[in-house]
Amino acid sequence: MYNDPPYFLLVAGLLISLVSGAAFEAVLKQSVQEWQQHRSTRSLATLQGTQLFVPFLGISLGICLFLSSGVEIFGFPTKLAYAISVPLTLFIGWLVWRQLGKILIQLEQGGSKALDLDSWD
Repeated sequence: MYNDPPYFLLVAGLLISLVSGAAFEAVLKQSVQEWQQHRSTRSLATLQGTQLFVPFLGISLGICLFLSSGVEIFGFPTKLAYAISVPLTLFIGWLVWRQLGKILIQLEQGGSKALDLDSWD
């Protein structure tokens, strides 16, 4: 028997991702500013701790919920929708987290000029 499409879960996943993204941005900006002001011996790569990972996990869970609900709206069964969205979200989340670590290391080594994309010709 076909259930109603999960429009509520689609919106909830989007809102979870947006709220977690705002928290992620705030924590990342605060951590980088503290590091920049103090230039402590603590490296920027260590900023990828629990304070930053929890909002990132919220973003990932919201995206997974949004993606699986979107797939369900197109008529796919719930199990198949989650079988598609969970591995996809885990893989993309891992790639983004890894890239964030590389960017933090690059920022630490070369300062903000290392990330200036406008100066590339």
